Amino acid sequence: MHQPCKDPLERFVEQCRDHNLRVTPQRTAVYEELMSAANHPSAELVYHRVREKLRHISFDTVNRTLLKFAEISLIGTVEGSGEPRRFDPDTSRHDHVICSRCGRIVDLAPPAADDPPVPPEIRRRYLVTNRRVVFRGTCEACQADQEPQGRRTSARIR
Repeated sequence: MHQPCKDPLERFVEQCRDHNLRVTPQRTAVYEELMSAANHPSAELVYHRVREKLRHISFDTVNRTLLKFAEISLIGTVEGSGEPRRFDPDTSRHDHVICSRCGRIVDLAPPAADDPPVPPEIRRRYLVTNRRVVFRGTCEACQADQEPQGRRTSARIR
């Protein structure tokens, strides 16, 4: 295994070469855009941002590139039920919480080594190499928007 690279662009080039992918301007632009994103963007959002730099890039190219990056573990994905797949530049072990109302995705601190534990029936039948926990709920901002004006309270359970 390789020594981890400190520079994300070096890691990108190394991962591409390790998987026999050419380092093209399109792939580089998609990767750089995702790495500069402050959120967990969808393929469509990445496409619109990359298209500002590369006018002739297609949505299909951006989408296939993101999927390939996820396949080779260069990036992660966050998938919700019935919603577009979102992409995560942070490949370290962490979980997510998704607001059911506004769709905002927040990274959660890395869980303890085996928290929650993998059920014994899964351990017997599978060699678990990865897992992600996704919590769903309503964020504080959306909760505040739902409350009647006179009934807002600071006594929330946190």
